Amino acid sequence: MTSPPIGNAIQARRTALGLSQTELAQLARTTQAQVSRVERGAIPPTLPVLERLARALDADLEVTLKAL
Repeated sequence: MTSPPIGNAIQARRTALGLSQTELAQLARTTQAQVSRVERGAIPPTLPVLERLARALDADLEVTLKAL
């Protein structure tokens, strides 16, 4: 299974910032498992989760959505 563009974008930004999935999860008030599933494309992120991930990654939600 190939990761979706949004999952790839989240993972690329996370690694560029030097964050682990656990650290991102803490910043975004979610779980490491959910970050992993979103990055792999196992589940689509809900809009509230996507918004929290974008904020935690210091990314504009519009930029994140353009990855779709």
